[in-house]
Amino acid sequence: MTTRPLPPVTDEISWRKQLDELRAREKAATRELDAIAAERRRLPMVRLPDYTLEGPDGPVRLVDVFAGRSQLITYHHMWNPGAEWQCPGCTGFTSQFWKLEFLEPYDARFVVVTQGEIGEALAYKKKVGNAMDWYSTSGSPFGADVGAPPGGGFAVNVFLRDGDTVYRTWHTDGRGCEQLSHTFPLLDLLPYGRQEEWQDVPEGWPQSPTYSRWVGAESYARYGS
Repeated sequence: MTTRPLPPVTDEISWRKQLDELRAREKAATRELDAIAAERRRLPMVRLPDYTLEGPDGPVRLVDVFAGRSQLITYHHMWNPGAEWQCPGCTGFTSQFWKLEFLEPYDARFVVVTQGEIGEALAYKKKVGNAMDWYSTSGSPFGADVGAPPGGGFAVNVFLRDGDTVYRTWHTDGRGCEQLSHTFPLLDLLPYGRQEEWQDVPEGWPQSPTYSRWVGAESYARYGS
C-alpha cells in the first residue's frame, strides 16, 4: 500500500464525463493559443543596429548568426561568472534540444546567447553536453538591449533578417519561455504535476521548492553527454 495521497476513485462513466468536460476546456485553450500565434504573426517589428557577438571562431555579426537563414530564435542563458554550475533551469531547458535540423526547412535557426565570456561559456556547454550553438554577448550591448542584461534572468527573442538588416519581432521571459519546452507539458500531464510549491494541487499532494525535482546542473553533465 502506498502512503502517498491518491486521486479519488470513481466509475468509468463518471470519469469519462469529467474527462470530457476538461478536454473541452483544453480544446478551447488550444484554439486560444492558435489565435495568439496568429496575432504574433501580425506584430510589427523593430530594426536593430549591427551588433557584434562572440562565437566559437571569434567575433561574429548578429546578421551572420542567422547562418544564411531568415529567422532566428535566441535563448538567453542566465550566467554567473566563475560559477562551477550555471542556472539549473537554463541548463535543463536547453538540454532538451538535441536535434534542431527540423528548423532548416522553415528557414530558421535556434541558438543560445549568454552574458558569459565565450571561453567560459563554451567550456560549460561541453561540460554539460549541450548540443546547441552558443554565442556570447559579454562584450556587446545586445543582451541588455533585448531584455537579457548581465545578472538578468532568462529570456527568448525572435528575429527576422532581410538582407543585412535584422529586426526584432518577439520577446518573452520567465514562464513565457515554457511554450518552447516539452518537459513542462509532460510533467503537467502527471497526477502529481511538477510538484512545485506554487502549483494549485489537492491537499496533501507532494510539493517541493522550485526546481527541486531538477537534481541540479551537474546532473546534466552526468546524463546529458
